[in-house]
Amino acid sequence: MRKWGFFILLLMVLTGCRSTPFDGHTVIDWVDFIKWEGIEYNGIYTGVLADEKYIGDKLGAVKYKVADNVTNPNYKIRNGDAAFHEKGTEFFTIKGNPNLLAVKDDRQINGYSVYYSREAADQQWHFKNVSLDKVNKIEIYQPNATNGDKLLSKYTNQEELNHILELLKNSEESPNFQPNMEKGDPDYFQIVLYTDQPIAYKFDVQFDGSTYYWYPSDTAILSNEIQIFLRQNNS
Repeated sequence: MRKWGFFILLLMVLTGCRSTPFDGHTVIDWVDFIKWEGIEYNGIYTGVLADEKYIGDKLGAVKYKVADNVTNPNYKIRNGDAAFHEKGTEFFTIKGNPNLLAVKDDRQINGYSVYYSREAADQQWHFKNVSLDKVNKIEIYQPNATNGDKLLSKYTNQEELNHILELLKNSEESPNFQPNMEKGDPDYFQIVLYTDQPIAYKFDVQFDGSTYYWYPSDTAILSNEIQIFLRQNNS
């Protein structure tokens, strides 16, 4: 019995799946991907398309959505497969960036989800990769899964930009921080940093009622001063 339990645990680790071995059903935790012309593209969670002007030619369209349809952990991903996009969803090049593609998605900021080639391992979208001296616009959004993210405020004044960036830079890493959940889920915000590149950087900021925190790489605590920039102000 002990050997059988170990075998089940080993199988789950190797496949990356959640399964119920006694009813034969397997639930696969898919990564957000698209495969095209032999290349697998993964979703950029900390990036958004900066402007629709960067959209290039149509590359193709999704042929098969694997989520909810594939339960075999040995399934081999094929060209045209996508994790979560429906069959027929079109995807496009991003001008001047052969390792990126974009998918029209009205739920995303600026209307597209963006993906990078797994073969381009040098491309990263962490805060440390942002050219801070090139940030020319910052937008604050409030996420909404139903109606799309709501724009709260926009900043282009250099003094305000510098102030926000300083608050982000001076946040204190706290990997063991645990938010206070006694009053429910924290408030969520998204900060989008625009430069002269087609992909803008997007980072989550949360507030548990007393502490603002975010994830530049690991959890970091922000000064409460950040709250003055998170209020609604579309002017």
